Amino acid sequence: MATEIKAPVFPESVADGTIATWHKKVGEPVSRDEVICDIETDKVVLEVVAPADGSLVAIIKDEGDTVLSDEVIAQFEAGAVSAAAPEAAAPAEAAPAAPAAAASTQPVDQNQAPAVRKALSETGINAADVQGTGRGGRITKEDVVNHKPGTSVQPLSVAVGERIEKRVPMTRLRKRVAERLLAATQQTAMLTTFNEVNMKPIMEMRKQYKDAFEKRHGARLGFMSFFVKAATEALKRYPAVNGSIDGDDIVYHGFYDIGVAVSSERGLVVPVLRDTDRMNYAEVENGIRDYAFKARDGKLGIEDMTGGTFTITNGGTFGSLLSTPILNTPQTAILGMHKIQERPMAVNGQVEILPMMYLALSYDHRLIDGKEAVGFLVTIKELLEEPAKLILDL
Repeated sequence: MATEIKAPVFPESVADGTIATWHKKVGEPVSRDEVICDIETDKVVLEVVAPADGSLVAIIKDEGDTVLSDEVIAQFEAGAVSAAAPEAAAPAEAAPAAPAAAASTQPVDQNQAPAVRKALSETGINAADVQGTGRGGRITKEDVVNHKPGTSVQPLSVAVGERIEKRVPMTRLRKRVAERLLAATQQTAMLTTFNEVNMKPIMEMRKQYKDAFEKRHGARLGFMSFFVKAATEALKRYPAVNGSIDGDDIVYHGFYDIGVAVSSERGLVVPVLRDTDRMNYAEVENGIRDYAFKARDGKLGIEDMTGGTFTITNGGTFGSLLSTPILNTPQTAILGMHKIQERPMAVNGQVEILPMMYLALSYDHRLIDGKEAVGFLVTIKELLEEPAKLILDL
């Protein structure tokens, strides 16, 4: 007896999702807990797994279709593998009344979604001519619909001198990020203040203790843990920077949940370290490392990115020397780290070459005054330049 495969129950902050990829086709054997489908939301990609050994008997929602929370997306039959797939019938037998010009004579690729095979058959478009935008370059129904006759996905055959364009749809995550960034620039009084920090003390401490730290805690001692702990201490001293605006109310948070911006193939994500005031340096480093692995593998959950009272972003990993980060609303401040660059600096009347980093704090001027913003940034600078104060809680 066939059972229903449903989309996961989405959190309140997620309205719907899109079928990104069907990993299994109708009639193909599948094992219990094997991933059969990916659903992309505006925050994360959710995996749908098989409830038992068996096979799909029908796909109700094709790739590119929008699905709601707990909506039926397929029919599944446990036990013996289905003998044949209804969609596997030859297009010519399925639609004898179709005009001859619209019928496709190309071989049917059973790895394509049913909606894709149907669209190719009805339009007469050759699959080899369509630029696939799905995972692994797979063709989606939208790719067929948007395909322009006469174009080709083989740029090597284009004549010399011809300019090439490639048009692909935005992922839901990329669209959501774009919406949030645009809203932040339009709906906040955003201002950025800068300072610079001498990284030599931190670099010397890290060089001296990194091996012992890794041996003791099983974690690599990086720079980010120092910034997270310094930001946490600064947030304690300047509560407005840890606050948010909700309508006409100001919300002062009595906890410190710091988001760390991570770049992934699907776009920018901001997983959150919870209660950083209670975390030690090893816990911060392990938390960041785990989130980086999850982001790389597409395993971040919605709970990993929910909330957050402050954000740190590190453009220095890509070589950025200076930037003005955009607020991660409804938060009212974000700290931007940058590349460590050796520069000549005046120290006690003498010129020294020091490893310097520019820091940028973007903040919402509706809540945070310039005095608080500058004081917050100077506090971080002082704690990093004298790490003993940070460690000894001075």
